[in-house]
Amino acid sequence: MSIRTKAGWHEVANDSLVARTHMDRGPGARSMKLGIGQSVARVEDHRLLRGRGRFTDDINLPDQLHGCVVRSPHPHARIAGIDTAQALAAPGVVAIFTGADVEADGLGTLPSLARGAALTRPDGSPVFEPGRFALQPRKVSFVGDCVAFVVADSAGRARDAADLLEVEYEPLPLVTSAVEALGEGAPAVWEDCPDNVCYRIRLGDAEAVETAVAGAAHVTRVRLPISRVCMNPMEPRAALGSYDPSDGRYTLHTGLQNVHAMREWIARDVLGIPESQLRVVSPDMGGSFGLRSTVFPEMALVLWASRKLGRSVKWIGDRTEAHIVDDHARDQVMDIELALDRDGRFVALRVRVVAAMGAYLSFFGPFPPFINLGGLAGVYRTPAICADVHAVFTNTTPTAPYRGAGRPEAALAIEHVIDRAAREVGIDRVELRRRNLIPSGAMPFQTGLSYRYDCGEFERNMDEALAAIDIEGFASRRAASEAQGRLRGLGIANTIEQSAGVSDEWAAIALDPTGSATVSMGAHSHGQGHETVFRQLVAERFGLEFERIRIVQGDTDRVPYGGGTGGSRVAVLGGSALVRAMDRIVERGRRLAAHSLECAAGDVEFVEGRFRISGTDRSIGLREVVRIAFNPALRPPGEEGGLSSSAAFTPSGSTFPTGCHACEVEIDPATGVVEMQRYCVVEDVGTVLNPMILRGQLQGGIVQGFGQIVLERFVVDETGQPLTGSFMDYAMPRADEVPFAEIALRPVPTALNPLGAKGAGEAGTVGGLPCVMSAILDALGSIGVDEFEMPATPERVWRAISQRTELG
Repeated sequence: MSIRTKAGWHEVANDSLVARTHMDRGPGARSMKLGIGQSVARVEDHRLLRGRGRFTDDINLPDQLHGCVVRSPHPHARIAGIDTAQALAAPGVVAIFTGADVEADGLGTLPSLARGAALTRPDGSPVFEPGRFALQPRKVSFVGDCVAFVVADSAGRARDAADLLEVEYEPLPLVTSAVEALGEGAPAVWEDCPDNVCYRIRLGDAEAVETAVAGAAHVTRVRLPISRVCMNPMEPRAALGSYDPSDGRYTLHTGLQNVHAMREWIARDVLGIPESQLRVVSPDMGGSFGLRSTVFPEMALVLWASRKLGRSVKWIGDRTEAHIVDDHARDQVMDIELALDRDGRFVALRVRVVAAMGAYLSFFGPFPPFINLGGLAGVYRTPAICADVHAVFTNTTPTAPYRGAGRPEAALAIEHVIDRAAREVGIDRVELRRRNLIPSGAMPFQTGLSYRYDCGEFERNMDEALAAIDIEGFASRRAASEAQGRLRGLGIANTIEQSAGVSDEWAAIALDPTGSATVSMGAHSHGQGHETVFRQLVAERFGLEFERIRIVQGDTDRVPYGGGTGGSRVAVLGGSALVRAMDRIVERGRRLAAHSLECAAGDVEFVEGRFRISGTDRSIGLREVVRIAFNPALRPPGEEGGLSSSAAFTPSGSTFPTGCHACEVEIDPATGVVEMQRYCVVEDVGTVLNPMILRGQLQGGIVQGFGQIVLERFVVDETGQPLTGSFMDYAMPRADEVPFAEIALRPVPTALNPLGAKGAGEAGTVGGLPCVMSAILDALGSIGVDEFEMPATPERVWRAISQRTELG
C-alpha cells in the first residue's frame, strides 16, 4: 500500500514505513531525515534505474585504443609458435603483444595471497604457486588462457584481427577433476608439482575425533560433491588503462571490490612500481559476488599496453568470455562422518575436502576451501571436529571466493549429514537438531572447530522458522500433493557463519561551510545499497537531510585507505569506522560550541543535531558550529580550521550472524521439475540498519543458493572443453522460479562493535544451499531416493525417479 504525504511517496511494507525520497524534487520541497532501523528506499536507484549509472564501459578517454585477448582453445598445450603477420596487416591494428613481449619487458606474474599464507604441501614444503603471466609465453593450462593481446583503433577491428592470429599448439595430457588429479599416474598440471597438490591443511583435533568415532554408537557417512559454478554478474568485466608519461603515473578504471589491495599488488608484483604511481578507480559495477576481488590479466594488459603505445587502451569482456575465463567457484568433494552416541548426541565430526584450484591461483583463490570451515560446527555442541583439506590443481578455470566463500559449503555439509543421520538412527530430524543445539545460556561458546560464538538464540530461530512454515500441517500438504501424483518435501537448515573478521576498515567525514557532509569510505558498493545505509548513519547522528550527504568510494586518489567489500564486513567494520569518525566530529564540535556558548566543553551535549548546555535550553545547531569551525575570528585560539575527521576500526573478534531457513518444494515425477512452493527465514544479523535492504540481500542470496542446488553447474568434459559457455546451456534461476521469502528479523545485537551489527551479505546463500537440498531430498526420500547430487535439473531428477521406479 502506498500513501502520499507532503514529503513524498511512502509505502507501508510489513512492519516498516518505506520512504521513497525524491532526490530530484524542487527546491521548495521538504527534505526528510531518515535514520538507521528504517526501510529507506535506496538512493542509488534514482540514477541506476534511469540509466544514469557510470560503469567502466561508460568511461572513454581521448584517442583511446581497444584490445582483444586471443585465448587458447586447448586445456593444456605448449605454444610452439605464433605468427602475427596476417593479423598485424589487418585494418586498424596498432600492435600485437605475446607472452614473449611480456617476459622481455619484465612484467611480473599476477599476484595471489598464497604468497603470504602459512600453507604447506603434504611434504612440508611451501604452498605451490604457479606463475601466471598476463600472456603465457610457453604453455597454456586451461581453455581460455591468455596467449596474445591485439590492440586496434576499434573493438571490432581488434576482434577481427584476433581471428587472423595463427598459434601453433602441441597438446599435453590433462586432468579436469580434482579427485582424479590426486590419483596415481594422473597428468601433472605443472611439472614442478607432480602430485597436483597445491597445499594440504589440517584443522581441529584429529586424534580426539578418531577416538570419538571409534567409540560412537553410530556413524553416518556421506560423500557430498559440490558443483562448479560461474558467478555471472550483470555487468561483464571491463578495464581501461592509461599512462601519463609526464609524471610516470598509471590509471586503471575497472570494477573492483577492494581498490587499495589491488593497487598494492598490481603496482608491486606486476608493474614493479611504487603504489603512488598507480591510481585505481572503481566506478559503478553490476554485481560482483567475489569475482571482482582478483587481479585478472586484462587489468595488467591495458596498463602495460598504454605505456608501450602512448595511448589509453580499453578492453571490454563479453558474456562468452565471462563464462569461460572469469573465476569459477565451489568445485569440491566433501567426505563427511558424523558420530553419535546412543541418545543421538553428536560426539564427533570429520570432514575430508578435495577442492579444485583450477590451473592457477586467483588472488583469494587458496582460501575458500578452508578459511570458513569453522562453520562445520554449525549451531551444535559437537565437542570434537576435524577437517583435512587438499587443494588440487586441474586444467580448468581458476576458482575464487563466491558469495559465502566456504560458508555455504560448511553449512551444507553439517545440515546434510544431520538429515541423513536422522533417517539412519530413526530420530525425527527436528528432534535430532534440538538435542544438539547450543543453548543461548551457554554463550559465549567455544565450538569444536575454531569459532567462538559471542551471542545467539538458535533454538528460538528454529522454532519460529518451523512455526512460520507450519510444520504441523506439512503431513496434510504432502498427502494433498501425493493425491495429485506429485512429491512434496520440507527443507530445514540452521545456519551460522563467520562474518567481518578481524581486519581494518576506514572512513572519513568532512563538513563544509554550508553544513553538508562528504563521507569517504574504504568499502565499495557493487549493488548492496551502501550509499543509502551510510547516509542513514550520518542522518541519524547529525540530523542532516540525505540530499546534504555525499558518499565517495572506489578511488585510491580520493580515499587513502580501505579494506574493501567482502565477507559481510561493510556494515560491521565500515559502519563502525564511520560512527567513530562522527564521534570525533562531535567531540571537536563540543569545544567549538562551548566557546560560542561560553561554557565548559564538558557541559555540552549533542542531541538531534544541536549542541546544548546540559540542563538548559541554550543551544546552537550543527551548521552554526560548522560556520564557527571555518571562521578564524569565531574559533577558539589554537583550534584548527574546518570540521572533519577520519577513523579506522578493527574489531576484537568476528561476528556470527545466524538463522533458520525452512522451505517446501514440490516435484512432478513426470517431468522432474522442482517447484519452490514457500520459503520462510528467521534471521539474526544483529542490529538491522535498513530492513528493506536487508530483506533484499537475503532474498538475492536465497535465489543464488536455490540456483546452485536446482540449476547451475559449469560442465567441463573429459577433453577439457567447457560445455556450458553461455546462458543457452548454463541455467540461471528466473524470477518466477523462487517466491519471495517470508523473512522475520530477530536480532540479538553483538557487543563486538558500536553498532551491534553482525553482517548479512552471505546469509541468504549460506542457508539457501542446505535448505533447498534438504527439501529436495525429503521429497525424493518419500519414494526411496536417499542421495542426489546437485544440481537437481528436471532431467536428472526425472532419471533418478525413473530408476527408482524401475527398481520397484
